[in-house]
Amino acid sequence: MKDSAMDMVTTQNSKASAQVIEQDYQGTSAEAIQHHYDDGNKFYRLWLDNTMAYTSAMWEEGEGYEDLETAQIRKLDFHINQARAKGAKRVLDIGCGWGPLLRRLVEVHDVEKAVGLTLSKAQAEWVKSFKKPGIEVYLENWADHYPEEPYDALLGVGVLEHVAKLELSETEKVEAYRNFFGRCHKWLKPGGWMSLQTGVYGNMLREDFSQFIATDVFPESDYPNLVDLAKASERLFEIVAIRNDRKDYELTCKAWLSKLKANRTAAVNLVGSEVVARYEKYLNFCIIGFHIGTINLVRIAMRRIDKPRS
Repeated sequence: MKDSAMDMVTTQNSKASAQVIEQDYQGTSAEAIQHHYDDGNKFYRLWLDNTMAYTSAMWEEGEGYEDLETAQIRKLDFHINQARAKGAKRVLDIGCGWGPLLRRLVEVHDVEKAVGLTLSKAQAEWVKSFKKPGIEVYLENWADHYPEEPYDALLGVGVLEHVAKLELSETEKVEAYRNFFGRCHKWLKPGGWMSLQTGVYGNMLREDFSQFIATDVFPESDYPNLVDLAKASERLFEIVAIRNDRKDYELTCKAWLSKLKANRTAAVNLVGSEVVARYEKYLNFCIIGFHIGTINLVRIAMRRIDKPRS
């Protein structure tokens, strides 16, 4: 009965492969997510802005580190508008983090119900602390999400990095993304839109991926290749718009690192010098990667294909 509200449409081949992936692999585990995101809300508050957005901001020419919050709010509004979510009845944020999109949807964009999914206990507790009518958060894997009714719009900002892991083959990664897009197709109303933001491989081979990032920072995770996302979403979603804003992520990481260094003593008191050093190293890796283009940052608008050919 859980599946009765929305029909998932895929090709026969992708149905078979998606069933295997769904049974055996559901993306990054809760333990791996909590390894990074549960280092403490007080710790993250030291170097994120007031929105608690932990994905790339959207900057305008001439803005500096002091404009981080403004740039983050601009990013939130961009994705809400791109997903045609303003004034919607129900919107799903897949991988909602500390809930900046959920709050913006309800408080500014007149959304009746904003639903967030996260595997981080700390993030879920943070969102619950809003105690705001219209916001719901579930400590739940996206693969286990069975809504009672479809959503008007979907948001996925920083989730695709956690759908497939580095150890999977290219074929397995495409199958994992196909399963994800199949779920999104199933959740979304006919004609609905989805806005995504993710890091993707740029001028870098998979074997060049930093083992430090893969092991110590984001275990069980990996950047997608853009071509894999296109292949995995074909006949489910139409890619309407795509942009590469890697310089936005470079500046965002620089702003975060600057705030972390300014609050280093407090950070060390909260989580210890080893953890702080790990974050400093990670942010420096990202700054270099986005600067030279080994990693890109893409923002994608997708529209649901209501009658896919099989």
